[in-house]
Amino acid sequence: MSEVFEKLTHFVQKVFKTTVEIFLEALRLSPNAQGYVLGSITELLLKRELESLGFEVKRIREKWEGRKHPRHHGDFYFRKTDTPHWFVLEAKGVKSNSEKWHRLYNLENLKRFLIAHAEKIHWIDQKNEIEPQVTRWLREHLPRLFDDYAQTLYEYEEVQDYLQSPPKRATSKFESMTALRGYSREQLTALIEERLDYVMSRVKVLETHFVAGTSGSGERTLATPRKDEFNVVAVDIVLRYPEHKFLFANPRHLSPSGSDPNHLQQNYVIGFVFEDEQGVPTLSVSEEWLDDFMEVYATLRPEDSVEEKDMQVDTRYRKVDD
Repeated sequence: MSEVFEKLTHFVQKVFKTTVEIFLEALRLSPNAQGYVLGSITELLLKRELESLGFEVKRIREKWEGRKHPRHHGDFYFRKTDTPHWFVLEAKGVKSNSEKWHRLYNLENLKRFLIAHAEKIHWIDQKNEIEPQVTRWLREHLPRLFDDYAQTLYEYEEVQDYLQSPPKRATSKFESMTALRGYSREQLTALIEERLDYVMSRVKVLETHFVAGTSGSGERTLATPRKDEFNVVAVDIVLRYPEHKFLFANPRHLSPSGSDPNHLQQNYVIGFVFEDEQGVPTLSVSEEWLDDFMEVYATLRPEDSVEEKDMQVDTRYRKVDD
């Protein structure tokens, strides 16, 4: 351990020109910096996992010399050590605010969301009616949503905007908004966070996000990647799971955008993490996403590989080591 700390001290002094104490405090006070470090850890662990399976892995340059090749929009090149075929892998994380974005702190929203994604849920019998099974699960595992947390919540700005021009007739939404009229921004935020903590003690959403500028590739028609820009996508679910764990998919197997079948959608709900009373997690994901990289690798075709002469490999990390 002392040897590792010595290496860390040397690295911080050389790269950041400061002490480990200052470095740690700066990192602690910067969520953005923590996000970058977490992303770097994800990529390192992913690289090591592929190497343990017998693959050679090289990082793709972010800033290319010349125009970036349209089929090299990923994080890593990889190939099986006994083959000449190089493929492209994109590394992603899961969204940190899915439960809040979908307003799953409200019972009806959560129930509709689970019903909409019932095919991804392991405890649902697909041969029987879905809604009664979801309602039964909610009553058993999240009973406070039916009493203590039954009130529908909205964010502060939405309440204020809505009540500036309320409807002429008393709707259920109007009644809910009126009940929240006297709450401050801080109070409503605290109520929502408390409810989210409760819901996420039993169920967490695994959702990933794809976004890309249309100027980055002349072949894009939408602000999402094309399906042929990389061969495998790997998603680290650590933000919703007790450890770094990767789920893999062939982008050609994912549902395409409704606007252009050659493009990916902007968001994919991969599945859920359900937890029991002891906090033991159970993964429940759609069939396109696998934790076995080799199973996804078996779906790749030699003709989908990239030309080695077109590859631009990132070697910047070597300069830091030197």
